[in-house]
Amino acid sequence: MRKNIGFQIGQDAVEALAKAHGTPLLILSSKQIEKNYQCLRKYLPRVRIFYAIKANPHPEILKPMIRMGASFDVASDGEIRLLNEIGVAGERLIYANPVKTGGGLKACRECGVGKMTFDSVTEIYKIKETCPESAILLRLCVDNSSAHVDLNKKFGVSPENALKLMLKAKEEGLDVAGIAFHVGSQTTSADPYLHALDLTRKIFEEAEETGLKLRILDIGGGFPIPEPSMNFNFPEMLRQINARLDEDFAGVEIWAEPGRYICGTSVNLITSVIGVTERGGQPWYFLDEGLYGTFSGVLFDQWDFRLISFKNTKERVSATFCGPSCDSLDIMFRGRITAPLEVNDILLVPACGAYTSASATTFNGFGKAEFVVWEQAKKELLPAWVIDSLTALAVNPTAMILFFGALI
Repeated sequence: MRKNIGFQIGQDAVEALAKAHGTPLLILSSKQIEKNYQCLRKYLPRVRIFYAIKANPHPEILKPMIRMGASFDVASDGEIRLLNEIGVAGERLIYANPVKTGGGLKACRECGVGKMTFDSVTEIYKIKETCPESAILLRLCVDNSSAHVDLNKKFGVSPENALKLMLKAKEEGLDVAGIAFHVGSQTTSADPYLHALDLTRKIFEEAEETGLKLRILDIGGGFPIPEPSMNFNFPEMLRQINARLDEDFAGVEIWAEPGRYICGTSVNLITSVIGVTERGGQPWYFLDEGLYGTFSGVLFDQWDFRLISFKNTKERVSATFCGPSCDSLDIMFRGRITAPLEVNDILLVPACGAYTSASATTFNGFGKAEFVVWEQAKKELLPAWVIDSLTALAVNPTAMILFFGALI
């Protein structure tokens, strides 16, 4: 099936935005955020969506999510208070970090956050002391070695110990409301979810036999975004998950915590070549954005970003790409096939909304890349670059229709 690559601007817009704002520059599409959220709502109609804001907490991502009625997955007092300050009620938050800080629990108490996860006895006592009225979900460990990022290496209790820990929490007077799991990032098949649901169904039944009636199931995140090397049928994947939820968890409240899927395809980066040299018989291209900036996802998320050049040549070279800092670690890609580049050439990097700017730093004195919202920027740029394009488009009615369709 044809892949939905998400939001991606064209050469004219790239050049106009770079001229107007400079580089590095991040372009965010609020419409793509809305589209991604509505896709999940369409195929998982029973599921309450908690956006995992750690993926990207930019205000222009949070605004449409708030407007559409989404809830939020938070992992720290900073994220809790950020949402509280912009008017998001605590009822719309889940403190989904299985190991919580004292500051995080205090923020829950002060901001009205009454949903959280746990996976150890120590967490039971911490929650009991600070937030004893909370509805708590056991974080279950599930195996998925094919995940892009396997979160189960750090969190989750084994299925054979799950019931014992839940009964301990109940014994301490806590409201054990359900089970949460996370199959891992970029999961492109329904199978890991279905396996996790099989395990969870068994635990639900075992709990009920002891008198513990569970009412909530949190299926976590892990929903994938398109990559050039990947081929998957996302609607079919969601249909399979939804069918199993209807079959095995009728009457149970279902939650999910997507992060990358909501924001990953909603942001493009424009970056410029600031230096060119040759080492070891290979060209090296220095960009004005690097590992300490938006490309932090190379390190922290093991993400292989696409670099799109608009050079009009068939020649290709194998090159190294590095960032602007003085740190020798600041090398993003080696042996990357590209058109030969020169200083001031521009590159477009699509699908860089998740685990990029959120983990960027100001190391070495380099500022973080500026954000602009595409739906606003394209209106401001209309007089500057659309008019120049109309002459070429006028001779091609089909191209004219597609051109204006992209602006709507």
